[in-house]
Amino acid sequence: MAELVYVDNSNVFIEGKRVSAVKRGFALSIGDAIHGHVLDNDYRMDFGRLHDLIAGNDKDQIKRAAIFGSRPPQNDSLWKMAQRKGFEPIIEDRNPSNKEKRIDTGIVTKMVQDAYKIADKEKDTLTLVAGDGDYVPTFEALIDDGFKVDLAFWGHVSSALKNACTKFFNLDEFLDHLRLDPK
Repeated sequence: MAELVYVDNSNVFIEGKRVSAVKRGFALSIGDAIHGHVLDNDYRMDFGRLHDLIAGNDKDQIKRAAIFGSRPPQNDSLWKMAQRKGFEPIIEDRNPSNKEKRIDTGIVTKMVQDAYKIADKEKDTLTLVAGDGDYVPTFEALIDDGFKVDLAFWGHVSSALKNACTKFFNLDEFLDHLRLDPK
């Protein structure tokens, strides 16, 4: 079980839409989905299921479960839903070009702060739910200092990041379980 969890919302969600696109036959492979910009736009993620899958359901053992992302439109209910499901939303404004900024550095900052302020090296695991290789130096530094740093993401995660973690958890087999049931 992960006691400290950090989720890059748009990264896990968009890449989940790619994995779903391949599963539904919209693309032949994940490489085709990436290069062809193919997504299953009907795929929605259930954050309660993601939380329970990664962090477990013993709320007393979880020290932090944070989800990072950009400020949504006023009528968007994503962040309220994520919060109800156990995540602490950490929201950043987009830049003037409408690009997502400060998400990766925010995750790194919070992970490092938590590692040295609230984590127990002997018992706790820090788990990242994101997939790009920019996190490799953070993983290496934390692991060198004795922390367990796991990774949960889709199978097409950065190989450098996958090789840098203490344990990798592949979300591909949980694609349907993580799918939000339509109301």
